[in-house]
Amino acid sequence: MLRDDINNAVKEAMKAKEERKLSTLRMVNSTIKNADIAARGEGKPPLSDADLLGVFQKMIKQRQESVELYEKGGRAELAAQEREEIAVITAYLPKQMSDDDMKAAIAAAIKETGAAGMKDMGKVVGVLKGKFAGQMDFGKASGLVKAALTG
Repeated sequence: MLRDDINNAVKEAMKAKEERKLSTLRMVNSTIKNADIAARGEGKPPLSDADLLGVFQKMIKQRQESVELYEKGGRAELAAQEREEIAVITAYLPKQMSDDDMKAAIAAAIKETGAAGMKDMGKVVGVLKGKFAGQMDFGKASGLVKAALTG
């Protein structure tokens, strides 16, 4: 399980005195616990590994946005720190799909759902999220789905 992998990595980072990795992994653990608490409040079980991949992607997206802001503000050291955190979190995601693989998956999802236009975009993205959670950048995928559905 991802949780066990992260907890073991925390211990290893402590032993190796890798401060950035340790603080990032602790933050990941905290985010997982918060997400579990939120799920419990909604009457759901603790998050599965597939759900955790979505949480990790959201964390990465937040850091990517921070990198852009720090670079615009001339804060290279903070941007570098965010990039290091992205690298640590990305290590727990499955290999990301290439653009060609993403286009093929989108074409298959469109065929599977029988999508005919923009009104069916939600169905297509839903199928993709179900099959490729953690493997696909859904921000990018949404643009590709939109392009495929508009012709």
